[in-house]
Amino acid sequence: MSDRYKIFDQNAVYFMTLTIVDWIEVFTSKEQKHMIVNALKYCQKEKGLEIYGWCLMPSHLHLICSVSSEIGMSSFLRDFKKFTSKEIVKLVNKMPESQREWTLKQFEKACKYLKRDQKYKVWQDSNQAKIILSANFFYQKLKYIHDNPVEEMLVTNPEDYMFSSARNYADLNYLLEVIVEPQQLITVK
Repeated sequence: MSDRYKIFDQNAVYFMTLTIVDWIEVFTSKEQKHMIVNALKYCQKEKGLEIYGWCLMPSHLHLICSVSSEIGMSSFLRDFKKFTSKEIVKLVNKMPESQREWTLKQFEKACKYLKRDQKYKVWQDSNQAKIILSANFFYQKLKYIHDNPVEEMLVTNPEDYMFSSARNYADLNYLLEVIVEPQQLITVK
């Protein structure tokens, strides 16, 4: 893993992208999407996850977040990926047969070079973590993640996409609590 994506400060605010192996689109049903939302809610309540922005796309999850508890960002990511990997496999097993077989085969192939014995690998190793050191960078990344569903032609306007914090920032009904006034939290260290 490149040092440029390494998490050096466990409690800093980061922009990151968690991606499914081979960019497989597994977040295509409401059940799959809500599983991720519920896992994030749990982490907010139990692990000190603070979310400033997010967007769940079919093959990846964007987050602007920090972890205020002593567990830190690395432990949150490890636990989140471990739990959601198991849940994703359970949900994949409910897919139609051809789609299920192809997806599980891809998850198996992703284990080929792992040193540990593992049946399925769901998430890519890298989280593309970039520390937020300025309000300008924060808002640049927030706009990027909110525009993702528009770029992919899933919606016309960012706030139309339910699985994104664009709804929070537009003061509409939302699925996940976010901190919408992060200016005081983003400080150059």
